[in-house]
Amino acid sequence: MKLSGDGVGTVLGQLESRLMRLCWDAREPLTAREIHEQLRIEHPVSPFTSTTVLNRLVEKGLLKRERVDGRLHFSARVNESSFVSHASRRAVEGILSLGAEAVTASFVDVLAERDPAQLEELARLIRQKLREQGG
Repeated sequence: MKLSGDGVGTVLGQLESRLMRLCWDAREPLTAREIHEQLRIEHPVSPFTSTTVLNRLVEKGLLKRERVDGRLHFSARVNESSFVSHASRRAVEGILSLGAEAVTASFVDVLAERDPAQLEELARLIRQKLREQGG
């Protein structure tokens, strides 16, 4: 987890995040060249670099790579909301390993400062979960 990142960038690197965004936004699988052409508008890297990172995302299980008409096509293996849900759960589990009591108190404090409405929503979710568990 990268504390300096934002959104998906807290889990993936900056270039990985941009490549995933292009694949999530695409309606169909894209070639490495098509992805690179879109990427280089905002992020000037070599085609070799973007292809290397695409292959790394395949190895991580986030992208699917298929050869069609002699060219490699890439597409997202998981949708963005599934990725964010899984990543946020893993991040919370990792943070809680620091000590649940201190982390919980810090979380509540930060939420109270940044977004009191979300703190209220958290309280509602806690009450709901307690009812579901019979507590």
